[in-house]
Amino acid sequence: MKKNNDYIKIAIIGAGKVGMTAAYALLLAGGAHEIALYARDRRKLLGEKLDLEHAMALSHKTTISVSDDPSELRNVDIFVFCAGAAQAPGETRLDLAAKNIKIADDLIPKLMKASPEAILLMIANPVDLLTLRAREITDAKRIFGSGTLLDTARFRFHLSEFLRVHPRSIHAYVLGEHGDHSFPVISSANIGGQPLTSFPEFSRDKALEAYHKARGAAYAIIESKGATYYGIGASITKIVRSIVTNGQSVLSLSVPIDDYYGQSDMAISVPCILGREGVERIIKVSLDSDEQEQLASGVAALKDVYAASK
Repeated sequence: MKKNNDYIKIAIIGAGKVGMTAAYALLLAGGAHEIALYARDRRKLLGEKLDLEHAMALSHKTTISVSDDPSELRNVDIFVFCAGAAQAPGETRLDLAAKNIKIADDLIPKLMKASPEAILLMIANPVDLLTLRAREITDAKRIFGSGTLLDTARFRFHLSEFLRVHPRSIHAYVLGEHGDHSFPVISSANIGGQPLTSFPEFSRDKALEAYHKARGAAYAIIESKGATYYGIGASITKIVRSIVTNGQSVLSLSVPIDDYYGQSDMAISVPCILGREGVERIIKVSLDSDEQEQLASGVAALKDVYAASK
């Protein structure tokens, strides 16, 4: 990854609600010199380009470019991969596996051939399986997924509602699969260094209720308005900013694991240090026996779906 004062080019792959919300959020946040939009429908892209350019006078000067040919996406620093079928009402993220793996198989090698030094950030679902697949079909190592970053943000928000503490001050993760096999890490969660479980307002029932609200949030939003995109747009901006500024933030991201509490050969979300070169280090957070069992259960479920989807 280039240094902060070098020309930063970010390519958004996919022009759906998530991709375009990400482009808008990144434009408002600043930090990119160029945002390249890629999709098959060039006519739609030209409309999105013009709409974003009109916001530029009120935000940050950024070049907006469009392409319907992945080979044109050269000198990209970060690919934000949002291409694929979206989750529909009644569907789980894992239901999207076969069709979105097929899309990834077609697009990702072309993208990485055009910009072989780029970081590839996977957003499309099921993000864990697509992250693993991307690692398998390219030689690129700087590949990871947004994982449970948004789940963690949702969990901290719902915890904050009864703990009366700002979500940013609550250090509690949702880990594992970005989906129904995720799990909350309560045993080692803390607020200001004090264990969450010893906080005066703590209630395990309320903590689990907060987790179930977080896990069910996407279903509720999709049922209500058809898609969820503001939260993931903010998550993408957080990730990209940590890379561009070498922020070395600790975020719950989807990465291939090797003997993480005995689990290997799958991509799941664990706390990671994220900087200019992508994921710099994986943190082995303390898990109790129940949490370790939930981790193993999620990995097993992902492996079953992945084997049936290829």
